[in-house]
Amino acid sequence: MLMNNLKYIDLFAGAGGLSEGFIRAGFEPVAHVEIEEAACFTLKTRTAYHYLKNKGEYDTYVSYLKGEISRAELYKAVPSELMDAIINLPIGAEHNSAIHKAIEKQLLGSKVDLIIGGPPCQAYSVVGRARSENGMKGDRRNYLYVHYAKFLERYEPKLFVFENVLGLQSAGNGIYLENMKKLFWKKGYNMKIFQVDANNFGVLQNRRRIIIIGWRQEMKLRIPDLNSIKTDAVHTVKLLLNDLPAVQAGIKNGRYQQYRADAALYHLESGIRNGINIVTQHDARPHTEQDKEIYRIAVRKWNIEGARLNYNDLPERLKTHQNRSSFFDRFKVVAADQLFSQTVVAHIAKDGHYYIHPDIKQNRSLTVREAARLQSFPDDYYFEGIKEGANRTPAFKQIGNAVPPLMAEKIAKEIFKTLNTRA
Repeated sequence: MLMNNLKYIDLFAGAGGLSEGFIRAGFEPVAHVEIEEAACFTLKTRTAYHYLKNKGEYDTYVSYLKGEISRAELYKAVPSELMDAIINLPIGAEHNSAIHKAIEKQLLGSKVDLIIGGPPCQAYSVVGRARSENGMKGDRRNYLYVHYAKFLERYEPKLFVFENVLGLQSAGNGIYLENMKKLFWKKGYNMKIFQVDANNFGVLQNRRRIIIIGWRQEMKLRIPDLNSIKTDAVHTVKLLLNDLPAVQAGIKNGRYQQYRADAALYHLESGIRNGINIVTQHDARPHTEQDKEIYRIAVRKWNIEGARLNYNDLPERLKTHQNRSSFFDRFKVVAADQLFSQTVVAHIAKDGHYYIHPDIKQNRSLTVREAARLQSFPDDYYFEGIKEGANRTPAFKQIGNAVPPLMAEKIAKEIFKTLNTRA
């Protein structure tokens, strides 16, 4: 018998990239738990999108994107209980009881089929550990999986999907992952670990991650082999970005703009262009004249020589960083002729030097919308700040920390089949 209305809780939800994939695959969210206030506003705005789209009132959502109605007015168009399902609290001993109370208010006695999400990756990230004076020893984020296990114990879902960085396998010389296995087993769950490449799921980005699928020990399930999912890459980064309007660094273009070309097949198949006729969050950050000169050098070097810029090869007058012995590639072009870009990470919120647009005429770093596309977010996905109005810094941070929705959707479809197939 087909199991419809499969319900899930999203822990450490971020901007909702993982959740977006599960919604597309037919799952129903019960609650999203997230510590960052700006990301919670993004989740509320996306909740409004799904509610209004399902009601045939998508125009109301587009009115918000155009700035014709306020965020408060948008949220008033949605039942308050849906807004209450976005829980802006940190997971941990101090707040778990309040989180449980809010979740159970949404459940109304029904069961949870699935828990998804993964703790913040900084504590397990190789880069994060390298930047920390003590390798992040003692960081409380190392142990958030313990609280994840407590949610498994309380709600007893059939499965869980846990996403994190590859560094999880090496963090603490593997002790965190080993302890995780033991703890999840103690709570009644088997688990299988996959290393996945986002580009195998059709995402035009080089992004490798760990996906752990856990399932209750008494259940006989056929766990999908995520490594067998393979989408042949035939599209380039140029195609991904080419229909967006050309913009210049630091120039504000208003709340929204128009596409400059029709959608390509990839835009439609990936869901990046899904019917909306406007482009939001596509202003480029300002850059100094020095940075723009470096950007031009980097783009020419790639376009003419097919080579990356080495920082030490710059003219001396352009080298202002004291560190000349590492981070030689601190300026990097998002290569238009490649099948996928470099990994989009949260550091893009600090500066855009590692994400230079390939069009030398535009001479800038990527916009929020372009970074979102590299992560496979649809163009009507709006990334909020704490205050209403586009704010690049929290938007970039949310995008860099997200799970690509296209990858999440394909994993979710396999999970859906698993739960509807007897072993």
